[in-house]
Amino acid sequence: MKIRLAGYIPESVVDGPGIRFVLFAQGCDHHCPGCHNPQTHARDGGELVDLGEIFDRIKKAKLIRGVTFSGGEPFLQAAPLVQLARQIRALGLGLVTYSGYRFEELLALGGTDKAVRDLLAASDLLVDGPYMEAKRDLGLAFRGSANQRLIDVPRSLIAGQAVEWTEVDTGDKLFA
Repeated sequence: MKIRLAGYIPESVVDGPGIRFVLFAQGCDHHCPGCHNPQTHARDGGELVDLGEIFDRIKKAKLIRGVTFSGGEPFLQAAPLVQLARQIRALGLGLVTYSGYRFEELLALGGTDKAVRDLLAASDLLVDGPYMEAKRDLGLAFRGSANQRLIDVPRSLIAGQAVEWTEVDTGDKLFA
């Protein structure tokens, strides 16, 4: 299976807790004014890459604590990312997913789209909500505007509502 990517970074410390391998999904319909990655918006941009090739690169990244799916909008390509997420989880790595959708919107979309539901469930941490230039705050961890939330996905799915993650949540290996 292939996925359309804008690119990747083998080691990042700004896209989630710890050192992370970051994939930038190509395609986004949100078109947030002031977006940090406007080159990822076109659905036909970037390049088609085989999931096996991506997974091989992730396996070779020895210092990483996890993987981050960013974009663009990862949930537009939920089906291939779910396959990759399962392989990542099998390695014992954590998963952070960025989305311009709110957690509640993804839950609703997941009601009719199994891949969206499965990608959400595979994620440990969700950075949700559109970037809002008027709420830009460079002092926030892992996000660009104050409206975006850090959602503890496993706790949220159990609770049936968004449960925000804070830096004091260190019990999970992803955040340790």
